[in-house]
Amino acid sequence: MIYKDHTRPINERVEHLLGLMTMEEKVGQLVQPFGWQAYTHIDGKIELTDSFKKQIESTGVGSLYGALRADPWTGVTLEKGLSPRQGAEAVNEIQRYAIENSRLGIPILIGEECSHGHMAIGATVFPVPLTLGSTWNVDLYREMCRAVAKETRSQGGAATYSPVLDVVRDPRWGRTEECFGEDPYLISEMAVASVEGLQGDSLDSPDSVVATLKHFVAYGSSEGGRNAGPAHMGRRELLEVDMLPFKKAVQAGAQSIMPAYNEIDGVPCTTNKELLQDILRDDWGFDGMIITDCGAIDMLASGHDVAEDGLDAAVQAIEAGIDMEMSGEMFGNYLLMALQSNRLNAEVLDAAVRRVLALKFKLGLFESPYGDPDRAEEIIASKEHISLARKIAGEGIVLLKNEGGLLPLSDATGTIAVIGPNADAGYNQLGDYTSPQPPGTVVTVLDGIREKLKDDSGRVLYAPGCRIRGESREGFELALSTAEKADTIVMVVGGSSARDFGEGSIDLKTGASKVTGHSWSDMDCGEGIDRMSLSLSGVQLELLQEISKLGKQLVVVYINGRPIVEPWIDEHADAIVEAWYPGQEGGHAVADILFGDVNPSGRLTVSIPKHVGQLPVYYNGKRSRGKRYLEDNSQPRYPFGFGLSYTEFAYSNLKLESQELAVNGSTVAAVEVTNVGKRAGAEVVQLYISDKVSTVTRPAKELKGFRKIYLEPGETQTVKFTIGAEELQYIGRDMKTVVEPGEFQVCIGRHVNDTLSAALQVRKE
Repeated sequence: MIYKDHTRPINERVEHLLGLMTMEEKVGQLVQPFGWQAYTHIDGKIELTDSFKKQIESTGVGSLYGALRADPWTGVTLEKGLSPRQGAEAVNEIQRYAIENSRLGIPILIGEECSHGHMAIGATVFPVPLTLGSTWNVDLYREMCRAVAKETRSQGGAATYSPVLDVVRDPRWGRTEECFGEDPYLISEMAVASVEGLQGDSLDSPDSVVATLKHFVAYGSSEGGRNAGPAHMGRRELLEVDMLPFKKAVQAGAQSIMPAYNEIDGVPCTTNKELLQDILRDDWGFDGMIITDCGAIDMLASGHDVAEDGLDAAVQAIEAGIDMEMSGEMFGNYLLMALQSNRLNAEVLDAAVRRVLALKFKLGLFESPYGDPDRAEEIIASKEHISLARKIAGEGIVLLKNEGGLLPLSDATGTIAVIGPNADAGYNQLGDYTSPQPPGTVVTVLDGIREKLKDDSGRVLYAPGCRIRGESREGFELALSTAEKADTIVMVVGGSSARDFGEGSIDLKTGASKVTGHSWSDMDCGEGIDRMSLSLSGVQLELLQEISKLGKQLVVVYINGRPIVEPWIDEHADAIVEAWYPGQEGGHAVADILFGDVNPSGRLTVSIPKHVGQLPVYYNGKRSRGKRYLEDNSQPRYPFGFGLSYTEFAYSNLKLESQELAVNGSTVAAVEVTNVGKRAGAEVVQLYISDKVSTVTRPAKELKGFRKIYLEPGETQTVKFTIGAEELQYIGRDMKTVVEPGEFQVCIGRHVNDTLSAALQVRKE
């Protein structure tokens, strides 16, 4: 059988197998049912469901979504779920049955969520992408992606629905936490690292998984910050900003892509032939698989209302270029009917099936479809991966304020009161798309501080004070009495993207866990949780204000999935630490920062406004957008690229190798960076380009390069950037890239509003 011969070229194997398949089997390859519904796990025994067996024996199944996913949506709990070893064994049962009980023995593509770690019980929970972006450390993120790929593939997962490459334009959007930030260049760098890390040198490696780029495209620019809302933007902005990270990731070899739920100029991305065919496949040369988001095809008939019914929606989607449907309902119900009624050309179906089969051959699934239970048990949540999670969290934490050098704290610091709803709430620091956590897995901020001080004498006090949401002030009394006993107060506040994991809630009067049978939901962020405000939810600000009246040293630690705008805190806190959702090792990482074992090197990848009324406030808006409001100017509270350190860095001697170049030439910009402080530390050196006069309006500054460097006290390093066509070009009036002659400003510095600059003249040929 040619298709089973791994020595044959992939295209030969695909064509041979395709020629053997019935229409029913072809349709089966394009559906992706929910994987957790394929089996049951009772008393340690894994059994495949009758419905899954029937589907295998009749049409086959192309892929399974989330076979190992566990969370409240799936209903898979710690009790029902699978250990790392059991997960691999379950996938092997699924694959074995599919191969042995279908006519052609085609293996199943197991697709899993891995935005910040494999979403399976026991897997390492890394910081969310907003934290990852804040590290500005591409190499470290690539290393994380390798770890995630190893954990996922060891259990038999072969595809992941990450990275998220959406460009954040309105942080009220609940999925802000899943994104790297507001800048397309930085996102592009992380996108390439993700593809390189997840897919490795070869897809058929036991350490590699397919990267699925999402959400294509403009999903982060939704109207009003509402999830899946319409995106209003011109073609030039679409190509230059939102599409850039996807283009770079495709050029890096990404093999899967997921269209977004939203529409652009009236056309849903799921049926946008210009996006999926003309640009993605024809212009960019993408030859991988296009898979929908869950329920996106149904949305065409019930939401966008551009299809008469499910049949019409399914036909529109596959004709636009969709290859596989997550959930599989619409394709499974209607594609065969569409073929039989001549609503769909068989050649369109064959084209989609070819791409699905080709991906399976590239992954080596026909030769190695199974997971490795022994390796899964060994590698998942290994010491190396947990250590990596802590390092990443430490590099992604951003120090926003440090009045009078209060931080770092020292061992000589007296009694510390750790107060707030996120001080000891493990799930609140993990972010959305997280599985249930075995006991003892998550290190909270309270845990981290107590371990840091080896607290055995009651030096570290705790009170929750309040919840994230709700108006209850019953915990204020305990919080205030606890704070009165302390020399320094660490307030851990923010948000929560924790689903209802059935943990119960905290007794605000005692700080103890209280299981009532009904969990209190503090969730104010995450998918589908969009806000009208960026202020702290509930009575958290009021609690802070009451505690501030005690006159103690006050450190505020934010744990959250989107920027927080609280002017009172900015003005009254002595120190402010932005940790985002720092993952399972977040408590250790925060303590490392607070006590100076790690010098803060995180830098903002989203601008934080003074007021929600400033939105949108991203740094690279057009010059023509205006300067101020009646009440205040348009500058953010904390600008893009901002972040403090426990040392100081000085920039000097910015020089260009050539101050004049041709439109097709290049030059090198060099700047000296010196650590003029008393501590070693890392600095993020940022390059911005400003086109002084252009045919089409441009942003005032655009990020075009960055380097994260480490310097000892007194050390100087020369940092160099090459500047050529890619850094100077934009899309002109004819919708083609152009480098226009004229003057540019080359700006290098600590953040977008703190740079040195030099003039660069670009001449005609």
